[in-house]
Amino acid sequence: MQFHDLKTSSTTSLKLSEMGFGGAPLGNMHRALSEEEAQATLRAAIDAGVTYFDTAPLYGHGLSETRFGEALRPMPRESYQLSTKIGRYLEPCAPGEEDAGIFVEVPHVRPVYDYSYDGVMRSYEDSLKRMGVDSVDILYIHDVDIWTHGSKEASGQRIEEVMAGGYKAMEALKASGDIAAIGAGVNEWEVCQRLTELGDFDCFLLAGRYTLLEQEALNSFLPICEKRNIGIVLGGPYNSGILATGAVEGAIYNYHPAPPDIMARVAAIGRVCDAHGVSMASAALQFPLAHPAVVSVIPGAMSPDEVTRNIATLEAKIPSAFWADLKSEQLLHPDAPTP
Repeated sequence: MQFHDLKTSSTTSLKLSEMGFGGAPLGNMHRALSEEEAQATLRAAIDAGVTYFDTAPLYGHGLSETRFGEALRPMPRESYQLSTKIGRYLEPCAPGEEDAGIFVEVPHVRPVYDYSYDGVMRSYEDSLKRMGVDSVDILYIHDVDIWTHGSKEASGQRIEEVMAGGYKAMEALKASGDIAAIGAGVNEWEVCQRLTELGDFDCFLLAGRYTLLEQEALNSFLPICEKRNIGIVLGGPYNSGILATGAVEGAIYNYHPAPPDIMARVAAIGRVCDAHGVSMASAALQFPLAHPAVVSVIPGAMSPDEVTRNIATLEAKIPSAFWADLKSEQLLHPDAPTP
């Protein structure tokens, strides 16, 4: 397992494993996992050399954080890097009022949006208690994007709210040494770029927006990150599944059935993969890591076998001619760095 430096100041950095562990699936995303399954999955990742773990209160309404805490508690704190997110705190509710979305069999709590100073401090303290740790390494602003809030205007209001309050709380936590880095975890590179104009961020967890399928972030956002030494953690490298399954019937893109234009583009990528004997999943995991700003890619897993498969997928050999053919077929941005 290789490691990449995430700059946290002019003189300090965190070393993140190039493959991290995305914690959403361990929050019972789409299907319930037993505690035994969850712990075995995390143990497989640890044994494989993964040292960066990302979670959030939203994931299973605290369930993912609790499971991470159980797995990481026996380990020396300096042996791993941990991130979680702010923007929602969890309040008790009656059974059936959890509003769990894509998560199932969650605790009887529901998320409440709060990007204020006090809301961030409450969310952070609650996360520490669930995980049983004294600190995290990276704290992300969660979901101030259009995807979550429904419109550019609503997203803008949340950005204003967090920069007026929650961001100041995050700055205070970093200044005190409680956390090493601050960032945002969102689904749109445009929101990340807006945040770079408003604050001093160390990193962004960008979900699904710099992948084998999408490279618009190269036009303006990623050059800013390079210039300012802002690290990118790439979530959703399979674009919710289609870059792992290929353009098969029922393929999922952005958590929904893939539309015809996406299916056609993935099918074209698949033909180049077939011509070179390359697994599309391997190409999808390896591609973003070629960009100098990308410090880790964090696919999820729900079983030890999936962890093993992800590691093998990342380490598979891909010929340079494959990447050249993708560019010649105009299936990759001409300026995209390749492995």
